[in-house]
Amino acid sequence: MTDSPTEKTQGHDAYARILADIREGRILPGDRLTETELARRYGLSRTPVREAIRQLEADGLVAHVPRAGATLRRLEPAEVSELYEMRAVLEATAARFAARAAAPVELAELSALNEAFATAATPVEAAEINRQFHAALMHAARNRFLTRAMEAVRKTFLILGPSTMEEEGRVEAAAAEHAEVLAALQARDEAAAEAAMRAHIEAAHRARLRQLRSGGGEGQ
Repeated sequence: MTDSPTEKTQGHDAYARILADIREGRILPGDRLTETELARRYGLSRTPVREAIRQLEADGLVAHVPRAGATLRRLEPAEVSELYEMRAVLEATAARFAARAAAPVELAELSALNEAFATAATPVEAAEINRQFHAALMHAARNRFLTRAMEAVRKTFLILGPSTMEEEGRVEAAAAEHAEVLAALQARDEAAAEAAMRAHIEAAHRARLRQLRSGGGEGQ
């Protein structure tokens, strides 16, 4: 028996709301995802919540733990490194493509976003603008398959915990790294754009490792 259109819509809604709760820290790695509790929280029946949990499991964000049930995953240190390695590959490639394909209006948008990022009032605001910057650059790359691959990686980043923008000096450093990427994009230098973005993601990885060692947790 197939789901009705209403059930499918509610399933998408439940999925989006669980992702939002993960992104905003209301559901943390190790937390159980119980159908009854989530259905009550979202004002939905258990069926769409069940489907949402299944999708999260397919995404690799949720695992079934013996005697605990569906649980938001904790990433092992090796997985964190692998995640950043994949992000570096994808985003560096996107920067290369964007240097060739980005329209002037898109480059202007990226510059404006980085200016807003550099002057963000809070780490939370900085993390959101940073997300917009990277999404805009990915869009400017004009490669739908690259975008899809990056979306899967970004979902996994949700379970890493607080943004690295909370680290003192990280926003300023990241803004300077963005500026290096932008300079290469504006010069239409594909190799330089790729190298600058790879260096940026590697710096973000180092910030994440410092955060994890200090006991902290999307962002970057």
